[in-house]
Amino acid sequence: MTPVHFSFTAAFTLGLMGLAFHRTHLLSALICLEGMMLSLFIALSLWTLQLEATAFSTAPMLLLAFSACEASAGLALLVATARTHGTDRLQSLNLLQC
Repeated sequence: MTPVHFSFTAAFTLGLMGLAFHRTHLLSALICLEGMMLSLFIALSLWTLQLEATAFSTAPMLLLAFSACEASAGLALLVATARTHGTDRLQSLNLLQC
């Protein structure tokens, strides 16, 4: 495994571990998701550059568009949660009460 592949794998794994183990606030979970998406975007961009294939050149932009949609939906949920519950702590959210 090259150092470049290791760094992107480590960045994705760190984001996943942060999402799995540090679930205190909704904002920290969203930041971990964005870090994972950023590492996937950079890895996919470098992969398409290494292959020199024009067929896959739109894949990183598509991933970036989905990441922007995910971020906007996550921030909308964060604002709605903060308004209704008064906090963004994941412990206070209960799906049975909504």
